[in-house]
Amino acid sequence: MNSKGLKNIIYIGSGFICIGLGCIGIVLPVLPTTPFLLLALLCFSKGSNRFYHWFSSTGLYKKYLSDFIKTRSMKLKAKISILIMASLVLIVVFVVSPLIWIKALILWLMGIKYYYFIFKIKTIKSANSSPSLSSKKKLSPKNSLQS
Repeated sequence: MNSKGLKNIIYIGSGFICIGLGCIGIVLPVLPTTPFLLLALLCFSKGSNRFYHWFSSTGLYKKYLSDFIKTRSMKLKAKISILIMASLVLIVVFVVSPLIWIKALILWLMGIKYYYFIFKIKTIKSANSSPSLSSKKKLSPKNSLQS
């Protein structure tokens, strides 16, 4: 087996692990679903076109990622859930790390994370409203992952 084949297997395996974690996040409110499913989509896009297209046609994709991929927007509840969970993980690492450069890196990551979620991802305030696709350039899921 060559290194490209091994990389593809690792990407595909990671994609399925991320789908599993995303499914657990559907049931457990403390584990965010969307980031794991986005990561699964990214892994499949790097590992196999067949698995990428398969996942893009699933109900999980359509329910949790389709709107985000098309409009770059999320419901307020999803954004808050993701921010809280990611912040908790970063805070734990910040507190337990004795190295100052790690603490500085954590603070930088938190700043980038909040900037991205507040200014780069549009917020859908209610279930009935969503940003209009007619005013935005429609993106294919594969192209939107690479931008």
